[in-house]
Amino acid sequence: MKKILALATAALMAVSLSACSTETTGSSSGASSQGSEGQSSSSQTQLTGTVSMSGSTSMEELAKLMAESFMEQNEGVTVDVQLGGSSVGVKNAQDGVTDIGNVSRELKDSETGLTPYTVAIDGISVIVNNENTVKDLTTEQIAKIYTGEITNWKDVGGEDMAIVVVGREAGSGTRGAFEEILGIEDQAKYGQELTETGSVKTAVETTKGAIGYVSMSYVDDKVTAVNVDGVEATEENAKAGTYALKRPFIMVVKEGEQRAEVQAFLDYVLSDAGQELVASLKLITVK
Repeated sequence: MKKILALATAALMAVSLSACSTETTGSSSGASSQGSEGQSSSSQTQLTGTVSMSGSTSMEELAKLMAESFMEQNEGVTVDVQLGGSSVGVKNAQDGVTDIGNVSRELKDSETGLTPYTVAIDGISVIVNNENTVKDLTTEQIAKIYTGEITNWKDVGGEDMAIVVVGREAGSGTRGAFEEILGIEDQAKYGQELTETGSVKTAVETTKGAIGYVSMSYVDDKVTAVNVDGVEATEENAKAGTYALKRPFIMVVKEGEQRAEVQAFLDYVLSDAGQELVASLKLITVK
């Protein structure tokens, strides 16, 4: 009887050990499978491809900074930044020539088939040569200067000197926003129409009687940004709404679902990290 009990006990122990072994093996196999699946999932979500942009020259610095930062975090993606002006950016996005169009003004009613993402707000500074004694202009005076009603600096408290009106070319987002804010669309009379923001700044810097307009972030000690309606042209005043001349920076894409890398880039621009880059360029964040 004792012998039978011993044999039964041994059999039960063997069955128990076998079950434990099977359970352990199954658990180990499941962990291995889960790990393999996790690696596969990670591999599948790694971004690859190219994101192409074109458009506003005023947005060039922001677009390139965003591109560099995004590529550092996504080594499989190339972000290509081209220029051409806001209207070019709109058309290229509509036609699928580039994934994203950079537009530094409000979209027109005729610019359809696009999904806009406002990524920053930019103040527009009215700049004069450093030797100019005029430091403050009203929006009405600026409008009259750009429509040709005021042609001499003495009429706005300055020297007896002809005003050289400098601005951007037709189709420029900066020009469109500037003229729309002042209510002088299609009425402006330019002495010089230039194709880049930097060229406007250089023209004012080297011409004593010149006046121009540029993105607030382009202003340095080589030109003077005049007060507008008595308000200094600063980021803080533009954000507070007390400074009159400001416009949106918009990234537009063709309506519909975007490729993963394009959507990821747009999401990054609007993320906390992306908006920190916006702030680093003295632009106004949208978050």
